[in-house]
Formats: sequence, structure tokens, C-alpha cells
Amino acid sequence: MSASEYRTGLGWDAHRTAPGRPLILGGVAIPAPFGLEGHSDADVLAHAITDAILGAAALGDIGMHFPDTDPRWKDAGSLGFLRHASSLARERGFDLVNVDSTVILERPKLRDYRTAIREKLAETLGLALDRVSVKFKTAEKVGPVGEGRSAEAQAIVTLRRVPDAG
Repeated sequence: MSASEYRTGLGWDAHRTAPGRPLILGGVAIPAPFGLEGHSDADVLAHAITDAILGAAALGDIGMHFPDTDPRWKDAGSLGFLRHASSLARERGFDLVNVDSTVILERPKLRDYRTAIREKLAETLGLALDRVSVKFKTAEKVGPVGEGRSAEAQAIVTLRRVPDAG
């Protein structure tokens, strides 16, 4: 019997803040006087996790699958991107083991939304809640994030492929 193959993928994304747009993080609408600028819903967290999944499976990046030049993705919900990346990984024989992610945003404070975001991500990815971690950080008023001009997210994903028993 062969050992399982494990792969790790790293994702990162950043978007500028923009008045008049909804702030969506992990598929959850967060009350805020601004949202994030982007071609899709600009869900920086879903984008980072999508890239981490694609990277772990060696399937490119989010821009290859959902280019911002394609009108089909205008204002699209990013959980769809996440579902697609997860489906591609599964088609190639990988199971998602876990997701660890961090949102870097100066304001608003996000701690009250952690459970809702984790639940939405777990449901979208078909994972148990204890396999999805979401952390929140500020940039301590340093740089564009700290000045409230942008938001960032980072994610690391572990995939596992079990060889055929054949």
C-alpha cells in the first residue's frame, strides 16, 4: 500500500477599498461604509483560497480560470470560483484536508463574523467546520492596508491524494 500524497498551496490577494460597494468576505456581507474594488464581487478571502487550491493542484491561478477581461465574471460571486477550484482538484483525485486563512483589514473589526465566514466557506468547500480557519489582522496603520486604502488575504490549503488500491 502506497502512502498518500500531500500537497500545499499558497494564495494571496489584495483589493482597493471602494465606497458604494458591498464588503464581501468568505461569501458573507459585512456591514461597512465601503467594499472592495474588483471585476467580480472582490471577495479577497475567497480569491486567496481559490488560488491556494489551484496552486496545490498545479492548476494555475484564478486569473487563468476567471479573467477580469471576461464579462461573464462581472460582479460574479466569488464562492463560485471557490467551488470551481475545489471541483477541479477533486476531479484530479485530491481531497481538501484543511484551509488556513488570514484577512488583513484595518476596519471594520471582523471578529463577530468569524463563525459565519467559516461556516460559509466550509459549506462551499464541503468541509467540516474544524477544517476551516479564518484569522483577522490589522496592518497596524502601516501601508495601504493600514491606511484603509486596501484589504489583503492570505491562505494556505492542504490537499491529499490517496493512490488507487489497485
